[in-house]
Amino acid sequence: MDTKHEYTTDVVVVGAGNAAMCAALSAREQGADVIVLERAPEKERGGNSTFTAGAIRFAYNGLEDLLKVVPDLTEEEQRDVDFGTYTEEQFYDDMGRVTQYRSDPEMVDILVSRSLDTMIWMRSKKIRFTPIFGRQAFKVNGKFKFWGGLTVEAVGGGPGLVQGLHDAAAREGIKVLYEARALSLIHDDDGVHGVKVKYQGKTIAIKAKAVVLASGGFQANAEMRTRYLGPNWDLAKVRGTRFNTGDGIKMALDIGAMPYGHWSGCHAVGWDRNAPAFGDLAVGDGFQKHSYPFSIMVNAKGERFLDEGADFRNYTYAKYGREILAQPGQFAWQIFDQKVTHLLRDEYRIKQVTKVKADTLEELAHKLDGVDPEGFLKTVAEYNAAVQTEVPFSPNIKDGRGTKGLKIPKTNWANTIDKGPFEAYAVTCGITFTFGGLRINTDGEVQDCEGKSIPGLYAAGELVGGLFYFNYPGGTGLMAGSVFGRIAGQSAGNFAAKVTR
Repeated sequence: MDTKHEYTTDVVVVGAGNAAMCAALSAREQGADVIVLERAPEKERGGNSTFTAGAIRFAYNGLEDLLKVVPDLTEEEQRDVDFGTYTEEQFYDDMGRVTQYRSDPEMVDILVSRSLDTMIWMRSKKIRFTPIFGRQAFKVNGKFKFWGGLTVEAVGGGPGLVQGLHDAAAREGIKVLYEARALSLIHDDDGVHGVKVKYQGKTIAIKAKAVVLASGGFQANAEMRTRYLGPNWDLAKVRGTRFNTGDGIKMALDIGAMPYGHWSGCHAVGWDRNAPAFGDLAVGDGFQKHSYPFSIMVNAKGERFLDEGADFRNYTYAKYGREILAQPGQFAWQIFDQKVTHLLRDEYRIKQVTKVKADTLEELAHKLDGVDPEGFLKTVAEYNAAVQTEVPFSPNIKDGRGTKGLKIPKTNWANTIDKGPFEAYAVTCGITFTFGGLRINTDGEVQDCEGKSIPGLYAAGELVGGLFYFNYPGGTGLMAGSVFGRIAGQSAGNFAAKVTR
């Protein structure tokens, strides 16, 4: 072992994304010396957080609460924008509904009840937020109206959030080691005492009084995806970082931590069919294709296979990647006509997009790579005949403009596909993060298989299980990382202050 590169500190945080940095900042508030381990080089730091659009969900009772988080709203925005409310009850109900009521209720209660306070705390760290105009609000009759409980994003998106957190860490004297891959936990019968690390090619030991694991799920590990999620998951694209290979989870399991949550479940979305195998920071979240509620989506047979308008995209996008992966060839096409193309999100206009356009449906049918043209035209004809055109269309509400008589209905936002030119976008499955992980208690302490806390070991972020099952409300991942990161850091800092070893 290279003794020149040994370190001793109070708290070690494994990971350098949103959850990890919130933990580091919180531990520092307790007076702890903190070292953060980032497996990636500095230019790729931040894990999945860097690859997000920065949207973050929290409970608020109206404009007064929002101004605590976004104090620089202009008078015009305050007057001309309908921000609505998103109460704790609504947040709690959304978590239950989309996870089929399997979420750990104690964890959900903490997430929801501490969401606003955590946002205000992040604002105190100089993290800035702004309303999500264009993606979460459409202008109707001259006024923006927000929908789906998701109102703000970090300024600068995911990269801006990560930069802000690292700037805060630098101001507070937190040390970040890059190209530092945690290998195993240093532990004995008395608990965890540090981490063994591969740091810039050398194996070292970092001795600490407490360790916070916040290094993400196992979505970038094709072997683990296939083992836990099932066949063909090795074929999914990875939306984010290539470094989230489950190291933190495995280290904890190796010393007896309890596996918890939905190990065969994950967050997976519609992602450009020809996107690279892992996320591209130059494109960021632009490979996503989330305007599908205004489309019909067809598979290789030319058939629809899901209800595109079942709910706001916030509540369906994280589960529809799995549905796309289950189709022949693991792809689908989203079809739009000119009545709705003005509603498409910005990601549909990037250069790196798999798109075809045609003046007629017959021409489009032969441009959809891998799709049976006759099956597609039959599907469109049946769909068009089923649309309830007498119901008014409105993108800001669940408008009830659906279909009648189809085997797979479209519940909202159903428009006939008949006004050319037509546009189609090819998508596959993009996995964001996995739902299975470690069990923690309300103080962020990792639990062992007997249900007891492992002294000195804490966890937060995507490697914590028990919160998400089957699906997830958009923006909840970052909020959960911040809430539980702050809790884990505070607990680790307090624990370190009491330890004399």
